[in-house]
Amino acid sequence: MELKELKKGFTTGSCAQAAAKAAVMMLTSGKIVETVEILTASGAELNISLSDMEIGDGFARCAVIKDSGDDPDITNGAKVFAEARFSGQPGIILKGGKGVGRVTKPGLAVAVGEWAINPVPRKMILQELKPYLEKKGFEVTISVPRGEELAKQTFNPRLGIEGGISILGTTGIVEPKSLAAYKASLSLQLDVIKAAGQVRAALVPGYVGEKFCKEVLGIKDDIIVKTGDHIGFMFEECAKKGIREVVFAGHIGKLVKVANGQFNTHCQHGDGRVDTIARYSRLANAPEDIIRELSSQETAEAAGEILKKNNLTAVFDMLAKAVVEKLNELVNSALEIKCYILSLQGEVLGGSPPLVGGDRGGGNWRLTPPPILPSRGRNYT
Repeated sequence: MELKELKKGFTTGSCAQAAAKAAVMMLTSGKIVETVEILTASGAELNISLSDMEIGDGFARCAVIKDSGDDPDITNGAKVFAEARFSGQPGIILKGGKGVGRVTKPGLAVAVGEWAINPVPRKMILQELKPYLEKKGFEVTISVPRGEELAKQTFNPRLGIEGGISILGTTGIVEPKSLAAYKASLSLQLDVIKAAGQVRAALVPGYVGEKFCKEVLGIKDDIIVKTGDHIGFMFEECAKKGIREVVFAGHIGKLVKVANGQFNTHCQHGDGRVDTIARYSRLANAPEDIIRELSSQETAEAAGEILKKNNLTAVFDMLAKAVVEKLNELVNSALEIKCYILSLQGEVLGGSPPLVGGDRGGGNWRLTPPPILPSRGRNYT
């Protein structure tokens, strides 16, 4: 069967570039423009259709509807507007409007306080408008009416970009490769952590680990990064970017895969969770009838219940230690790693360093040595 070639799209940066050019063309000519050609940063020429064209008293406005091609993201179908006005002074003033975020944290490509219009789109917009400069300059405002709502579904709030989305793009073209874009956005969160002067981070696959880090360990949201399935990638990124200490906490179903040397925990990369628990239980001298019972379970959660019922909770600590060892092998021991294995309900099952004393599930427990907590001289916030 012949495979369909995936369709490319264009970035929010290209949308803004096209809308800005068309708005200035309409402002200077007094005529409505329906399509516009732009040259992207990659050298590709695009002919882009416009919508919502309007010429008023001293201004012109239009929009481009974002087309992500076969790499649909949350901005697909969003309208990116540009409004152009004569400024009364030479040059081009480029601003953000409704739905375009502002940068509030260092570590990004745009300075704190500036509109979140990234360097390449900004350069391409200004380059596109220069031929229309004569005696008068322009003020161009980029806006995305649904931007503030859409931004809640992105990493912008964690990156310190407030009030809307970012105008992005390095080539102007959206290649159909969502995975690469997603991983890049994960890595970018580490840049923000480093720029804030931190060398510590908490990596969590999802909500269970996030809740534990916040409510039990007292770690602030600013340094917690949700890795999803890309656990090995994010530990490698931590090592590359100069992070030194990592707390890794999450559900047993994810972390057992890491103990087995699986650094991408998506189901397409294999399972082996129950087999791994059974193998470590055998190392802990569990009776063979329990090993067989463990091996017959469908989920890691169910296997964990059997360990608890049979007073084999030391296996959880063995698994956590194995997680740390596997990750240390991956990053050549470049990180100080602490690992905590949790149930779906947030019950603390085991850790490396191990948990001692009290009821693991009831919260009456302590760590030995203590976790990295906010304290004098060791600010983990």
